[in-house]
Amino acid sequence: MELVLIDGAWQASAHSSTFRVQNPRTGEFLEAEFPVSTWADCDRALDAAVAAAAVLRGVDGERIALFLEAFAAGIEADADAIVALAHLETGLPEKPRLRDVELPRTTTQLRQAAAAAREGSWMQAVIDTKLNIRSCFAPMGPVVVFGPNNFPFAFNGVSGGDLAAAIATGCPVIAKAHPLHAGTSRLLAQCAVSALAEAGLPAATVQMLYNMAPADGLRLVSDARVGATAFTGSRAAGLALKEAADKAGKPIYLELSSLNPIVYLPGALKERGTELVTETADSGLAASGQFCTSPNLLFLLEGVESEAFVQGLVAEYAKRPVAPLLSASGLHHMGRSVESLVAAGATSLTGGEPVQGSVAFCFQNTVLRVSGREFCAGSAELQREAFGNATMIVMCRDVAEMNEALSGLEGNLTAAIYSSKAGADDALYGATAEILRQRCGRLLNDKMPTGVALSPAMNHGGPYPSTGHAGFTAVGIPRSLQRFGALQCYDGVRPERLPKVLQDVAPHERMWRQIDGAWVRG
Repeated sequence: MELVLIDGAWQASAHSSTFRVQNPRTGEFLEAEFPVSTWADCDRALDAAVAAAAVLRGVDGERIALFLEAFAAGIEADADAIVALAHLETGLPEKPRLRDVELPRTTTQLRQAAAAAREGSWMQAVIDTKLNIRSCFAPMGPVVVFGPNNFPFAFNGVSGGDLAAAIATGCPVIAKAHPLHAGTSRLLAQCAVSALAEAGLPAATVQMLYNMAPADGLRLVSDARVGATAFTGSRAAGLALKEAADKAGKPIYLELSSLNPIVYLPGALKERGTELVTETADSGLAASGQFCTSPNLLFLLEGVESEAFVQGLVAEYAKRPVAPLLSASGLHHMGRSVESLVAAGATSLTGGEPVQGSVAFCFQNTVLRVSGREFCAGSAELQREAFGNATMIVMCRDVAEMNEALSGLEGNLTAAIYSSKAGADDALYGATAEILRQRCGRLLNDKMPTGVALSPAMNHGGPYPSTGHAGFTAVGIPRSLQRFGALQCYDGVRPERLPKVLQDVAPHERMWRQIDGAWVRG
């Protein structure tokens, strides 16, 4: 049986049961056996994390940066083994997805976090010299990270963006690996252990458990020793964790679900309808639709060009090869979601069923359709997320009906508007954009939502239920670091007793600080 990583050592788990990872392309279970930890494992990890947090508070950003950079280099050095195992566990293609896209994304965000830790401006030091009041963000304490099923590297609890952000702030991480890629998580954790030793950070700066009972997960996020939690996954699981954390007064940052609506205005369809069919299919079927930013709702106005778009999209979805979903559970939920959408009034134009006779967890590429009137009448039921290769067209009678439908949308990570490049849709754009602006974290023009750039300006967050709090982002450094910082204020504290970041002379000349109302460097 595989060992868990607690306090820098790979050790036997106090476990209640075991599990194996299932290859989604073949249905076969892989050989390695992993433990389902009991509370005893969680308890030991928490104690070790508290001790590590105390040490990390005295460690400068340079040493933390060295760890993150060494971690990135270690992942690159072991890329062959990591990519090969991730392919077996997730069914995602080795090239280009895992090797050429996700692995470089993972190492890039680790290095971006290293740069932020080294510079220190994320702490947002504010100094009022007249009143001698000074404040900054400081590490919140141990962070628990629940990784999702769909990104085995870039969002993995032990290597992804949440870990990078937490470590860069000086917070140790207890990673809860996702059971669908437990072996991949083990390889990544091994890289982290080596990097910790190289950088001289506490051994418990990164710890990892493979799985635990739901009750222990609820107990973990609400434990007094936890500073904060980051979770990416299903709405039901996330809200259960949020309830437990909220009762204990513990911050928890959730990414839950998103339909990512796209509005196609008439001029855009008239100019480049065929091109938009291809763009939509490319985005909606990437990774079999298992992106949190996959377009699940498409809004159009009745017309000849709209019907041509629908026909083209249906044909494109029908002819494209079907890729496996990540798990048997994912296949089951896809079927249930599509059934629920049809029961709520949607019509299936293509697909809508599991692929028969396939060992892999495949669902037919699916396009649904509903009228704007029906969507307005049953928007709650028709906003059920089908996490996979399905999308739904909402055909609206006129602009008023479309804007009414958009006004009933829940919060989303993204929303996009395609409009005429010649300006034919400019009169329609303003009202539509205003409605969507209040219902998404990232508003796009003339591009698909599935590209989440590693930019400091990126917002990978949004109104509920896309996330638990619209004020934070999981992607975009340094803003993503601020989830794990506690604001600390010093009033009249003697200069020699202040943290270095709040002393009169900055730790180094690259750091931005606000002094007497002006942002300055050095």
